[in-house]
Amino acid sequence: MIQTKSQPSSKATTVFMGMVLVAMFMISDALAAIPTSDNLRSALAQPFIETVKHRDLVIDLGNDIQTNAQLTIPAVGNGPFPGVLLVAGSGAIDMNETLSPESKPFWQIAQYLSERGFVVLRYDKRGVGANSQIIDYNIWGNLTFDDLKNDAEVALGVLAQQPEVDPTKISLIGHSEGTIIVPRIVIDQEENKTNSTTIKNIVLMGSAATTMADLAHYQKVGIALEYMHQVLDKSGSGSISVQESIKDPLVGRFIVANFGNNTNTSASVDIERQVKPLLEKALEEFTKADVNAKCDNPEGCPIWFNSAVNLEPNLSIIGNLSKSTSVLMLNGENDPLTPVQQSFLLEQRLTEVNHPDHTLITYPRLGHSFAISPQWSTRLGPVEQYVLSDISRWLIDRSNSR
Repeated sequence: MIQTKSQPSSKATTVFMGMVLVAMFMISDALAAIPTSDNLRSALAQPFIETVKHRDLVIDLGNDIQTNAQLTIPAVGNGPFPGVLLVAGSGAIDMNETLSPESKPFWQIAQYLSERGFVVLRYDKRGVGANSQIIDYNIWGNLTFDDLKNDAEVALGVLAQQPEVDPTKISLIGHSEGTIIVPRIVIDQEENKTNSTTIKNIVLMGSAATTMADLAHYQKVGIALEYMHQVLDKSGSGSISVQESIKDPLVGRFIVANFGNNTNTSASVDIERQVKPLLEKALEEFTKADVNAKCDNPEGCPIWFNSAVNLEPNLSIIGNLSKSTSVLMLNGENDPLTPVQQSFLLEQRLTEVNHPDHTLITYPRLGHSFAISPQWSTRLGPVEQYVLSDISRWLIDRSNSR
């Protein structure tokens, strides 16, 4: 099933808010007319009621490597509650998926879900600390894709062991690279019949369907070429003006670095013959870097890339998911890193194999971090509330029905 979400109109929102305000005044007047005890008046005046509790953990990943983690737990109710594990995207990312001071998707998701009855575990990637700013490159520079998958599996085991968690009602949420890790964990768990943990649901946010090599080529080369052809090449000649391109916020620095910054020139640059080889060279320098050299690149290091580049693509393995595992896929239609077409491919594959419960929701105007974003770049900001609501409702429906 495919859904496309749109925002409510401002008129409808205004009418709704007006109704809410009227109701609030009516309730306020009614309460004022009811005699109350001092204790009740005090309770009504409470400025803050705790809805989520937190517990900090240290997870042992093996080989003398540890990482920090945090559980968010519903403050109301006795449990055991359904559990959710968050698996982050690529790059040196902390447990909150801190992309900027305003963009912390996993912190938002954890708070939102725990307020609604889920225990959520999130963890720092190995070698990464608070705010994605503390990085131990001796660890980060040597990790592999298998390490990342192992770490997620270890964290899953920790989540299932928590006394507040029902181990038969576990969901995994993966973002970006996490969408490559999560299905593999589920398939492996299904084969390991002795495992008492039951993964009921998976949520894939900003899905990867093709190989890591294909994605890297699109992110480093393909999208830039598309932008130049569709936006900067106004005449359709296959060339762009140096004078105009220098001023462009997305490619200006690239043009200056490679073709100079003379704003008086009338020169043009051929996109395919002159620009494409430069972009592909930069990609090759990243992908072919010496695996034995010390790496301090927070985007990712050669050892990691080489370990992931030959993985079987998600499109080939997604059909192996158990029919009992429900799948929700979410994608921003303005996502330049994992384009929405990737999720369409996965949805088509699940349809082909007659997977009984899979849903794809696409969001106009949202980017890779599920914030409002332009088409060609990722703007960092908070996850839109309607995305959080979609995740929560979908998980609640499935947690309560089985």
